[in-house]
Amino acid sequence: MKKMLAFLVILSLLGHFSVQARPLPSQEVGRTLQGTITISGAFALYPMVVKWAEEFRKLHPRMRFDISAGGAGKGIADALADMVDIGMVSREIHPMEIQKGAWFVAVTKDAVVAVINQANPLVRELVKKGIKKADFARIWLNEEPPTWNELVGTRGNNQVHVYTRSDSCGAAETWAQYFGNNQEDLQGIGVFGDPGLNEAVRKDALGIGFNNINFAYDATSLQPMAGTVVLPIDLDGNGRIDPQENFYGNRDAIIKAIANDKYPSPPARDLYFVCKGQPKKQLVAAFMKWVLNEGQKFVGQAGYIALSKAKLSLGLSRIGQQ
Repeated sequence: MKKMLAFLVILSLLGHFSVQARPLPSQEVGRTLQGTITISGAFALYPMVVKWAEEFRKLHPRMRFDISAGGAGKGIADALADMVDIGMVSREIHPMEIQKGAWFVAVTKDAVVAVINQANPLVRELVKKGIKKADFARIWLNEEPPTWNELVGTRGNNQVHVYTRSDSCGAAETWAQYFGNNQEDLQGIGVFGDPGLNEAVRKDALGIGFNNINFAYDATSLQPMAGTVVLPIDLDGNGRIDPQENFYGNRDAIIKAIANDKYPSPPARDLYFVCKGQPKKQLVAAFMKWVLNEGQKFVGQAGYIALSKAKLSLGLSRIGQQ
């Protein structure tokens, strides 16, 4: 099950975002920030950061952002190597990374969800019954996962085709932590990136994978991505999805469930900005402060969950008076 399947993401469309500066009238130049901020890392945080960059530039049109998605592992590696100003990381920061100089602040929150193909022959039963945590673990941690029929208690031999991430990423790390394991323990066909993993499941009627919320749900319709269904977790293990567990139908519903702590954490988790040491560039510090203040009003509309006031205050105190 550990065969690697290459799915390349067209980063020019999704994984890379660049905003060019526009000329300002001379009288406005002195009242606006100008320069470039480089950012790379987690697919989970990418759409939110693009939105923040767009809004920040409305206030400071001479600013320029270079933003690329390549996984949380790339984000923190780029930050620690001083290749970017900010790394986007969608998992907890490891002690070894802190020892190497990783400085971080939480900026928002989201979650990872399981995704199956809409054409799965047992999709109705799966959505009605959900999957227990122990059975999710059997799917991703066993060399030979259970069949779909075993999972819903029917006769048949519909094999489960398991997909995971091939890149070092927060989504896989967080999903594995839900079972008490690490990303390296996850079995399945490795696929690069959030978009690639969703696409792999969409093309395989017996496939199962996992996605960050903003890659599991369409940003316009707020419904699950075309051809896929978000698979509910049977939280109380009673063999059915009760009304209080039924919050997967659209993006707004699951965001509300996460905000109200109805969805477990992990796979819900905070998302971070990471730098090599406390940010020294005034531009970077100013952008981070704006994100933790005015920028928070864009969190809900972008499909994320706001942090508590205490966490936001802690982040601002860590940035300091720059």
